[in-house]
Amino acid sequence: MPQRLLPLLSDRPQSGETLGARLGVNRVTVSTLAHRLQEDGVPLRISRAGYALDPGTPTPALVEVRGEFGRAMRYAGTVVSTQDEIRAWADEVGEPAPHGAVFVAERQTGGRGRRGRAWDTRSGVLVFSVLLRRDLSLAELALAPLAAGVALHAAATRGVPDLPLGLKWPNDLLAPGGRKVAGILLEAELRGEEARRAVLGIGVNVASAPPSAAHLGEWRPGLTRAELLGDTLAALEHWLTQPPGTVLDAWRAASVTLGRAVEVATPRGLVAGLAEDLDTSGSLLVRSASGTLHTVSAGDVQLVGALSPSFPSQGDLP
Repeated sequence: MPQRLLPLLSDRPQSGETLGARLGVNRVTVSTLAHRLQEDGVPLRISRAGYALDPGTPTPALVEVRGEFGRAMRYAGTVVSTQDEIRAWADEVGEPAPHGAVFVAERQTGGRGRRGRAWDTRSGVLVFSVLLRRDLSLAELALAPLAAGVALHAAATRGVPDLPLGLKWPNDLLAPGGRKVAGILLEAELRGEEARRAVLGIGVNVASAPPSAAHLGEWRPGLTRAELLGDTLAALEHWLTQPPGTVLDAWRAASVTLGRAVEVATPRGLVAGLAEDLDTSGSLLVRSASGTLHTVSAGDVQLVGALSPSFPSQGDLP
């Protein structure tokens, strides 16, 4: 199986003889396995110098893990969905995925966003899922996407506090002009008033993006997916354990939603008005033209009017 070769690869070329010796196979077999990995979407370079992954490929060997999140990590070329993969890993009998486990993939054939939308995966995009095994109350579950948004904003702007990115409620990271840079999807398995486990999926345009979107390389050239993944996992581990008030204040500071005219498609219909604030549960408070204050706990937000060419600086979050 080509997956046998994957853990041995790094961003430095290794000869077929060296890799073959480690696997107990000949160099022809190494070449066959390497080409199969390429066909599966793994960014593997084959040259006279040997076999090497593209610099910054988000494999376990190349990602700096600074805490519990990511200590258990799997990487693959093409999968149906990283959400499905990590759930299957969590259900394994022998060594199930622990809390904070991460599954990363290059491509998804059935990846999804909120409300079943497809996730566009291409070269230069980071797609991964994180397993949250500890019981979460419904209140904690409601705040988790906002905490993840704050963490993602902090990782994306790390060392560059003036980088013009902002959070759109409840789960998008936007660039000027309303162009999407990243999205967050939280799926949970409920048991009474708690979530037995939850899976947090994140997709980030790091070095490329669809025509109507943006990527971080526009402001941070040279940023690799491995670097961003390490920073994001550390930020997630921090922000997912912060008090609700701290999370809400940090989200407000990075928001491009509050203070703007919005239209929100909710299960009960369209809500239009001024996005005034968040309540203590993270719901969006929208005041309509009639003066009625609507509490929106779920919905898709459309920002009315074009966003300015640059967002105001919100400072550098931890």
